[in-house]
Amino acid sequence: MSFLEVLPLAIVMIAGPQILSPIFLATSDQWRANSTAYVLGASLSISLVVGIAYLFGNSFGASGGLLGASAKQLLYVLVLVFLLYAAVDTYRKRDVSKPPAWMGKLTNATPQLSLKLGFLLLGVFPTDIVTSVSVGTYLAANGDPVTDATGFVLLTLFLLAVPSLSVFLLGERAEAALPQVRNWMNENSWVISEAVILLFVVLTLQNLFG
Repeated sequence: MSFLEVLPLAIVMIAGPQILSPIFLATSDQWRANSTAYVLGASLSISLVVGIAYLFGNSFGASGGLLGASAKQLLYVLVLVFLLYAAVDTYRKRDVSKPPAWMGKLTNATPQLSLKLGFLLLGVFPTDIVTSVSVGTYLAANGDPVTDATGFVLLTLFLLAVPSLSVFLLGERAEAALPQVRNWMNENSWVISEAVILLFVVLTLQNLFG
């Protein structure tokens, strides 16, 4: 069940500059190479953060040889703290009405820049690193294998690839629609993120007190 429980957090991962950037890259001069590099960078950072959080959770819980009840409860408390931080951070940034000025320059980006951007936005951006840490810690607390994060990682990467896939499949129609999608995401994605975080908070509380 953990495989399915962590899937919705992919929505939180892509809200904000994380999805706006690939929309800009999808209309850049080297959109194929840029989009591929961005997703590759994101895959590296997400996998790294989830893996480190999972190893930390496992080593913490295995201090006595087995994941004891008290250790599991503390791990769930940590997950709740991470989720509450993500919820507050998402709410605090809800009124951002314009993409950062630097994002408009992505139409002239290079694959090297796109790779770095994907790695940093999905691996260092506060909300994303907290979300990835939550996934790794949650799986460790449940005693599930780290491979249960595969669906979460792949769904996040797929969502990041949607803008370039749309251009590939629909051509100019997608290019015309992407600015409207970008504006909608910029104004409304925080609501969806908050709903997903709340859902995961409920699941974590159920595990904590169940």
